[in-house]
Amino acid sequence: MILVVHVKLNVKQTRVVSKLDDHTFVIALRSPATEGRANKELVGFLSDKLGLPKTFINLKRGHNSRVKHLELPHGLDVLAQLSS
Repeated sequence: MILVVHVKLNVKQTRVVSKLDDHTFVIALRSPATEGRANKELVGFLSDKLGLPKTFINLKRGHNSRVKHLELPHGLDVLAQLSS
């Protein structure tokens, strides 16, 4: 399954801001967009929220963009886990 994330950087608190549709979310990250810090924080945040090891979350597209495409294992109820 592919999860699309629009990131907002340099905010006070890392959190899910909103849901655009079932597979697209806006997530605010504390990290800046330097040296891959935001990408690492995003993977760590999703790992905690979804209860998955970080190795199960693969950043497919958007390494240098604010729109990221992440590959997740099939069968996850992402909507319920990220909405809580």
